[in-house]
Amino acid sequence: MDTVETVTADELVEDIQSGVLQQQLEAMIPKFWSFFWSAVLALIVFFIGTRIIKGIIKLFHKAMNLKEVDPGVETFLESVLKWILYIILLTIILGLFGVTTTSISAAVAGLGVTIGLALQGALSNFAGGILILVMHPFRVGDYIIEHASGQEGTVDKINIIYTTLKMLDGRLVQIPNGTLSATSLTNCTAQSYRLFNETVGISYGSDIAKAKEILQDIAEKAEHRLEISPIQVFVAELGESAVQIGLRFPVDIDNYWPTKWNTLEEIKNRFDKSGIEICYNQLDVHITQ
Repeated sequence: MDTVETVTADELVEDIQSGVLQQQLEAMIPKFWSFFWSAVLALIVFFIGTRIIKGIIKLFHKAMNLKEVDPGVETFLESVLKWILYIILLTIILGLFGVTTTSISAAVAGLGVTIGLALQGALSNFAGGILILVMHPFRVGDYIIEHASGQEGTVDKINIIYTTLKMLDGRLVQIPNGTLSATSLTNCTAQSYRLFNETVGISYGSDIAKAKEILQDIAEKAEHRLEISPIQVFVAELGESAVQIGLRFPVDIDNYWPTKWNTLEEIKNRFDKSGIEICYNQLDVHITQ
């Protein structure tokens, strides 16, 4: 059986008198001071390093502005640059505590597979962000509709992992870049104009020619209509209970929604004044004796 050594009070007093504890404390003092000064130096390096990183980021933004780089590309590259610079700063600080670059590389290599498996989604989103910046399906400021989840809004930021959309009601929604790069989406503001394309159902007893004349006049007086293509007024469909009259004309993209709302309101008012009935689903009940 293993024996447990015990130290008696007399032996402890003898060790103190002989200076053994003092020698051990004196041996620890240089290590303590070494760690203390390393910690102080690490704080100084961190303070100076963060200031240098902020300066580099400012220079980066100035260079991007001179080159007139797309804001989405600029935001994405800024995120990548920050990650790289802070990793370098962390490596320098760990070196002050005696952690060598070789040790850090070995640790990163050992954790590489584990991190890769744990961050599959993040890596997929990172790759999706690169595809978005290379292929340019949309840019910062574009209004897009993402078909997978039905989210739509104005692109506010394109970061490493997520793209931020600003909704019409002011909410900010973050969508993974992997989702945006792998699904279909509609870019509503890719062109300088958008086509007003609506149909109105009128009754079979209404005057079709009069209805078309009114729609033509409303389109001609639309404030933000563009004259890049002619106005189209046509019979779109002869439905079961209504004649569908179509109206198409290009509108300046920045004023599309106000133009659409005003045009629909004007159609309703003008049709009512002219006695043209706009059809809607209704149920007639006849009671017989």
